[in-house]
Amino acid sequence: MTYKEYEEIIGKRMKSGRFKHSKNVAKEAVRLAMKYGADVEKAEIAGILHDATKESSEQEQMELIERAGIELTPLERSTHKLWHAISGAAFVQVELGITDPDIINAIRYHTTGREGMSLLEKVIFIADFTSAERDYDGVDRMRKIADKNLDEAVLEGMSYTIADLAQRKLTIAPDTFLGYNEVSFMLASKEKKKK
Repeated sequence: MTYKEYEEIIGKRMKSGRFKHSKNVAKEAVRLAMKYGADVEKAEIAGILHDATKESSEQEQMELIERAGIELTPLERSTHKLWHAISGAAFVQVELGITDPDIINAIRYHTTGREGMSLLEKVIFIADFTSAERDYDGVDRMRKIADKNLDEAVLEGMSYTIADLAQRKLTIAPDTFLGYNEVSFMLASKEKKKK
């Protein structure tokens, strides 16, 4: 399928505000992919599809997850806010026939991040944070970091997520902690080598 065909499918699945966000994430993903050397076509496709099931019912999301054979951890099962990323990954496999693991993982981990993220996963994770319509406190700082260093932006995004969820006393996905520690350690090691 072409990007335009995916865009058409997604446009029918969500309200105009979310559709605008999805198009903006695809556009930002293309920009970041070009800047950092990720596959531009995959970035655009993962960007438009990343929130494919965000407005789907919990029942539909769970059915997609089960059809794709994805096993949820107890924390994932009890944290409904995590479902749309997992069910979105299931949707693109089951309904759209996408088999590329990099696109599937970029969608699945776009909210939590994880240890061992691919370049495409990092691009989608950050494009979701920095898309044109985003206006949260700190978005300008995030955009500046994203333009300077993708790994530093990933660390900033994970820091933001951890702090925000902790402040609201909500559960934090272990994937986020593992990803944060990995990127933090990697950046600290690079800094030591410079000295």
